[in-house]
Amino acid sequence: MNIAEAQEVKHFLLQSHDQYRELAERHHVLDHRLHELNERSHLSESEQVEESTLKKRKLQLKDRMEDILRRQVAAPKTASASSY
Repeated sequence: MNIAEAQEVKHFLLQSHDQYRELAERHHVLDHRLHELNERSHLSESEQVEESTLKKRKLQLKDRMEDILRRQVAAPKTASASSY
């Protein structure tokens, strides 16, 4: 699958797959908070822990989203054939 096809499937999932959409929204919230932390010149110890935790959670969400994407790419071959 090329980049354009992957983007198309991601867009489709955002429109039609509730779990994928929820994961993407949570990923976005974590990304926003990480940007807030990165804009600071110095992070306290607790903010450093938060940053590390947010990065791990964000990666977990991305892994779950990629898993859904892979399953979606594998599944439609049989589903789309029956819809024609």
